[in-house]
Amino acid sequence: MSSPLKNLTSIPSSLDAALRPSHWDEYVGQKQVKANVRINIDAAKKRGGMPEHILFYGPPGVGKTTLAHLIATTLESPLKSTSGVAIERAGDLAAILTNLEPHTVLFIDEIHRLSRKIEELLYPALESGHLDIVLGKGPSARTVELSLPPFMLVGATTRVAELSGPLRSRFGGGVFQLDFYNDDDLRDIIRRSALLLNLAAPEEVIERIAARSRATPRVANALLKRVRDFSEVHERALSAALCDEACTLFGIDAHGLTKDDRRYLETLLKSFRGGPAGVGALAAALHEDVDTVEHVYEPYLLRLGFIERSPRGRILTSSGRLYLSGGNDGDMF
Repeated sequence: MSSPLKNLTSIPSSLDAALRPSHWDEYVGQKQVKANVRINIDAAKKRGGMPEHILFYGPPGVGKTTLAHLIATTLESPLKSTSGVAIERAGDLAAILTNLEPHTVLFIDEIHRLSRKIEELLYPALESGHLDIVLGKGPSARTVELSLPPFMLVGATTRVAELSGPLRSRFGGGVFQLDFYNDDDLRDIIRRSALLLNLAAPEEVIERIAARSRATPRVANALLKRVRDFSEVHERALSAALCDEACTLFGIDAHGLTKDDRRYLETLLKSFRGGPAGVGALAAALHEDVDTVEHVYEPYLLRLGFIERSPRGRILTSSGRLYLSGGNDGDMF
């Protein structure tokens, strides 16, 4: 197994990093979250210390990692990243924390994957800046207190409910929800990304990509790059027709739904007569695990209003039925 220190990464020099906003005014959307974070940072800078620890939660691809980068940039601090799944033992956490440079911003993605034991070890680190390590076993065991350099923890999770209450309470800088994006903000993001990619993207292309982006900036940028690749390979200029042709090839319809999304809706309609259907039974019919159904399929379908969650199970709405009938651009595949 690799050392946990090898899981610490700095900002990657990749295309995705190039599209990532490097200044607050480039970060589109999440206005209330940005305002609260800036207050935390500015107040700490006036005191000459590190900001309080912050937790971001929300669906994948809505800007949690980008906010961590912006926080580090604003503080002129190094940013080190790891994930909850990479921290398996107490020694892993100790190695990470004791090797931080002073005033580092430590970003832990998917922090809900930390075990309860590791969470408990974090408490004193977050509250008083020290780490309690137990050496030895039995009557000869002793606790050693390790002083830590000043640091700020930025946690990110897609499943905030899986974090314990005591850990959530340690994020004194705030626990902030990042939501899906509206089409106006997505269009602004796509315009900026097209400019950075040196693409002459007509407005109708930007609108089509925004509509298919599942209300998520990460998806918007990925789809823009895929349409660009399609355009370059076929040596054709970007246009609405080309974008539609490319998305048909990719299996992405006018709503941003894929064949897997449609399979979910069709299974709910045909196998369960539109519901209500228990999530376990629905997952079994789809040959998926419950976790995938709840956290991959359903969030965007719920946002579109195509399904509902009820105490008795999942229900296909009238909008979902209309989509499947082809009356709501449901025949785009």
